[in-house]
Amino acid sequence: MAHPKRRQSSTRRDKRRTHYKIEAPQLAIDKTSGEAHLYHRAHWADGKLYYKGKVVLENVQEVTE
Repeated sequence: MAHPKRRQSSTRRDKRRTHYKIEAPQLAIDKTSGEAHLYHRAHWADGKLYYKGKVVLENVQEVTE
């Protein structure tokens, strides 16, 4: 098997890897709240946690005396 005679420098390695770019995540619009969110993720809107257009959790603040 062929082996490289010299180690490839980090500069040459990084030049090759410049073509790997990050892509913007695809966003979904919630039916109920109209907020943009990531697919398959719960999101907060107006103090409520929504998932698949339904309220999963409400943000309730307890008063301590």
